Amino acid sequence: MTGERAAPQLTLGIRNYAATPPESWRHVLDQARAAEDAGLDRVFVSDHVVFGSDLSAYGDPSSGGRAGGRQPTGPDGDWLESLTVLASLAAVTSRIRLATNVLVAPLRPPVLLAKVAATIDALSGGRLELGVGIGWQEAEYRALGVDFARRGRLLDELLAACHELWTSPVAAFEGGHVRFADVHMMPKPVRAAGVPVWIGGSVRPVVARRIVRHGVGWIPWGVTAEEFAGALAEMRRLVEAEGGDFGGVQVAYPLANAFTSRGRVDYPAMFAGAAALAEQGVTDFRTLLRVPRRYDEARSMLDEMVREFADAVG
Repeated sequence: MTGERAAPQLTLGIRNYAATPPESWRHVLDQARAAEDAGLDRVFVSDHVVFGSDLSAYGDPSSGGRAGGRQPTGPDGDWLESLTVLASLAAVTSRIRLATNVLVAPLRPPVLLAKVAATIDALSGGRLELGVGIGWQEAEYRALGVDFARRGRLLDELLAACHELWTSPVAAFEGGHVRFADVHMMPKPVRAAGVPVWIGGSVRPVVARRIVRHGVGWIPWGVTAEEFAGALAEMRRLVEAEGGDFGGVQVAYPLANAFTSRGRVDYPAMFAGAAALAEQGVTDFRTLLRVPRRYDEARSMLDEMVREFADAVG
């Protein structure tokens, strides 16, 4: 990366899930509109298709979970399908980027995923960004007939196959799980290199390899605020060991919520370390703060958030 460092970005996670059914899902669209009008850079949604009854693996790093983590809903929570949501958000916005954080990509057939992603990208004018990962829930894989034990290898082939379909006029791919030849898929994504892919995962060589081969960015998983600086340095080392340039990799950082004694959002506390993290290589700060459901109330809150963030990062 050369030249002046790009300004840090601010991203809002929109809750496409609910522990109990809402009266309406209209607020998802209104929150995205408010985020765009307030000047945020990106919105993201989360992904699950089905749940098994036992969600304990979410807190088990050996299964792909996060130590001490708790799934935000029970197995009977409502979850809107993430790519369908982004297609809807594309219709009510015109500038803001639309992302997954993260899509459990191996659950989708690669050719179909490439088509759906290219369609959303075309309809949105090139605003789609796919954050992808392997997930943590074996029951979800079983329900969709996908081998949980092979999910990492499936993701690698899926990303390579999608890139082929997004970039080649006549596509062909031969892998252990995905094969096609002499196929035409139009339209292509807006960018010549295809839909930008962010790789979700912990600090591991296989994640670094995916970033180098397929990714424009890294979404850290299972890294605490105290560990972040060390994790960033180690991922830089791993990416460079794979022959990549970590200076060209975008990095997401999950902001911790902070509140005053009166229950108001404490933006100075939330953004206190943002400038230093940006200097270390973080390019995108992501928040899952709860946002009011009405557009006018969400817009007021997000206007303040954007002002405070700009002050914090200079």
